[in-house]
Amino acid sequence: MKKRFLVLVATLMLFGVQARCQGAAPLKLIQTFELPVEVKGNFDHFGIDLKGGRLFATPEGYHAVVVFDLKTGELVHKIDGIGKPHAVLYREDLNRIYVTDGDAGDLKIFDGTTYGLVSSVKLLEDADSIGYDPVTKYLYIDNGGGDVHQTYSMLSVIDTTAGEKLADLKIEGETLEAMALEKSTSKMYVNNRARNQVSVVDREKRELVASWPVTQCKPNVAMALDEANHRLFVACRSGVISVLDTKTGKEVTSFPITKGVDDITYDPASKRVYAACDGAIDIYEQSGHDSYRLLGNVSTGPMGRTARLVPELKRYFVAVPQYGTTSARVLVFDVL
Repeated sequence: MKKRFLVLVATLMLFGVQARCQGAAPLKLIQTFELPVEVKGNFDHFGIDLKGGRLFATPEGYHAVVVFDLKTGELVHKIDGIGKPHAVLYREDLNRIYVTDGDAGDLKIFDGTTYGLVSSVKLLEDADSIGYDPVTKYLYIDNGGGDVHQTYSMLSVIDTTAGEKLADLKIEGETLEAMALEKSTSKMYVNNRARNQVSVVDREKRELVASWPVTQCKPNVAMALDEANHRLFVACRSGVISVLDTKTGKEVTSFPITKGVDDITYDPASKRVYAACDGAIDIYEQSGHDSYRLLGNVSTGPMGRTARLVPELKRYFVAVPQYGTTSARVLVFDVL
């Protein structure tokens, strides 16, 4: 009898631990922003206006940037005249919205109040991902490559204050993807998808200084940086994140994620890595030196892999494209 009682207690304790773990999910869905039925196709990147309480989303096939009120979830405006919107930057001090247009091959600059087009900066087709330096106010944009029948891509430097292009840096490889900028140095890292490597650029010298191979996975499309610990997270569609030492360029570890990743974020405050993959978000937490443990896997929807963590609001946004009879939507998660 005593043995049976102990087994029963142990079983109940196990179920209790599991229940607590399940109840402590790192993300909780709290709101859904609905999009019109005519919005179809994939999303790319989000932009944020913290002071004005606006979220900018880029449904590529809609040829517009959609603007949501962060509090109400209401769709308040549609910025038209964009062939294929990719990335969005909002500068609060200038009240300007910067959008890369892959079809036109330019950076479009809009007024943040009227949404009217102020100016544009000519680039090459497939102007896509961006990296922003808040100190110099320079915007780095990858463009060109395979879409213009070139074996190399351009990393263009834009002065967002003057609205002018300052330089073009040629990088061998038909496709560049996400990038990350260091604050303490002039280095930046760019996912060179075509070469399955990381291109390291010196922003002051405006030159390529190193190329680091990614051997743990492919293709490398998303990137996040833990600058304090000199770790670069490179996420691949094959379902793996490779972790590189930014002092040596060597891969030090890797961990599995859901396949089809498109966005990853590292939050230094919580030491968490968020990976937005095809239909799910994987959340990892640093548990030791070069070791990471899975905190949770949160379902989203087919191709729901465009995401943005906003630590100031403790919110995580995920765009889910239209599928079946379900309209496109933006899922809003509370970060726990």
